[in-house]
Amino acid sequence: MENRSEQPSKKNSNVIYFLIAVVVALLGTDVYLYMQKKQDAKIIYQRDDEKHRLQTELDSLEAQIEQVNSSKAKLSAEMQARTDSLQNKIQVLKRALAKGQLSVAELKHAQEDIKQLRYFVTKYTADIEELKQQNASLATERDTLKNQVATVTQKATSLEEQNKELNTKVKVASALKMGSAEVVAYKIKNSGKEVDVTRASTAKKIKINFTVASNEVAEKGLHDVYVRITDPAGNLIVMADSGVFTADGQELQYTYKTSIDFKDDGSTYTIDWVNPEKFVKGDYTVLLYADGFTMGKTAFKLK
Repeated sequence: MENRSEQPSKKNSNVIYFLIAVVVALLGTDVYLYMQKKQDAKIIYQRDDEKHRLQTELDSLEAQIEQVNSSKAKLSAEMQARTDSLQNKIQVLKRALAKGQLSVAELKHAQEDIKQLRYFVTKYTADIEELKQQNASLATERDTLKNQVATVTQKATSLEEQNKELNTKVKVASALKMGSAEVVAYKIKNSGKEVDVTRASTAKKIKINFTVASNEVAEKGLHDVYVRITDPAGNLIVMADSGVFTADGQELQYTYKTSIDFKDDGSTYTIDWVNPEKFVKGDYTVLLYADGFTMGKTAFKLK
């Protein structure tokens, strides 16, 4: 009888132990699942935190490139292509981060891409800064050259003006000037002999006798001499072959043109001029020009 009562008690103990083991196993499973869930949440949190950090770094790199581009430095074709490539790469990574939670492998790949991108942006920024310095140096050199050119141009202009003034002075100084002069009217006899007269009715021609003032800088040799004769009414007497010349900065018509051989020896020169019309009573004016300037003025009177 004693054996029968012990067997049920033993069976009950086994059941209790089994139930305890089941409860412990369930509790262990719950703890494992809780810890696993907690670990997964930590991993997701870390991923989100890394994603946010990478996003911030991409924004910083993009802002750095935009700041460099806003400097208005003149980029070469190679630098412009590098700029476009960097900006495109940043946009690709931004889109990848914006898709949602990234796997560990994707995050690692993004980290490597950003690391390389940071290197290229840093190098690109340094290249742009060097380019800006070179441009600044070139601009300084350009401004220096412009100032030098302006100075040289100003000096050249000043020298040109001085040369013009000097040339004008030389021309004025070298121009022939009349010394003394007289005009005598003549009639011509049938025999061809010339007789000086004072009456307009008998006068046929005039002789202009003059000397040239000594001039050491004047060119020795032939000089063109232009004669302008005005009648008592102030009208210029012109001939069929009369032309124009320039003197004292004006274009003038002449009555007669000839030339003299200047030797600077005090010689007396004579210009013969036959009036194609009849002389009239009154005062006549005779003007001589040579070398572009007025040579001298004289007059005569016919009764």
